[in-house]
Amino acid sequence: MKVVFLDRDGVINNYPGDTHYVTSWREFKFIPGSIKAIKNFKDNGFKVYVLSNQAGVAKGLYSKKDLDYITKRMLICLHSEGADLDGVYYCLHKEEDNCLCRKPKTGLLKKAVSDFEKKPEICFFIGDSFRDMRAAVEFGCKSVLVLSGKEKIEKKPEWKFEPDYCFDNLLVAAQYICSHYV
Repeated sequence: MKVVFLDRDGVINNYPGDTHYVTSWREFKFIPGSIKAIKNFKDNGFKVYVLSNQAGVAKGLYSKKDLDYITKRMLICLHSEGADLDGVYYCLHKEEDNCLCRKPKTGLLKKAVSDFEKKPEICFFIGDSFRDMRAAVEFGCKSVLVLSGKEKIEKKPEWKFEPDYCFDNLLVAAQYICSHYV
């Protein structure tokens, strides 16, 4: 089994900026090529899951109902393009809550794999931040940094470690992974 875990903001949709959140469907904008990337993964036999910290709910910036609506609309758009997700998991806690599901902790990954009948043979975590990369390393899957969100290549000298892969965006990552892990 081949699995790809995706962060949401900065990977699938435009990154709202540090300390900002996508609080409504109106603010959710797909990054060009992200839907095609997910379809590419699906067409090549990958299971695809979204794992995202969404602390804005705990902070009262938007409701769980708002997040559910954003997710529903995202899933409808993806489905219409043949890019169905296999699951979506959110951590709604603030950092100070010290929960087990907030990335870089691996609770969301563990929750997602509990759905599997067997351990993935090929496993990637694609994210736009080193919080995502640390979760990937802690969990034992390949870390794939995309530069379409929080992290920028100019900060490379400050990186605490080098991810397994680094690409401009999800589409380029999908093209590489799907051509090398068939």
